[in-house]
Amino acid sequence: MAFGVKRNELKKWKQKVEAGEIAFLTHYWLDDRFPESKTVTKVGCSDKVKLAKWGKQYDLKPQWIHNDPHYPHFDLLGKKQLNILKAENMYEHINRFHLED
Repeated sequence: MAFGVKRNELKKWKQKVEAGEIAFLTHYWLDDRFPESKTVTKVGCSDKVKLAKWGKQYDLKPQWIHNDPHYPHFDLLGKKQLNILKAENMYEHINRFHLED
């Protein structure tokens, strides 16, 4: 279950993904499969080659891309999520969702 994301944020993320940009969207998330994770960051791009190349620098495997037909993306959780957000200077996401607490 996702929550904590504004409609306009989701719209902007979708537009960037569709335009072939690397786009980040972080939101609160509850899933019984990952009880230690309270947030997820979706990193999407409609250009799957570009997305896979971006992910390679962070040891993300191309087979981990969620092949949504319109919004292919990686799901980032836990320490990997925090480390990548820091590397990408996404401190707004880190602070808003209290990822360092």
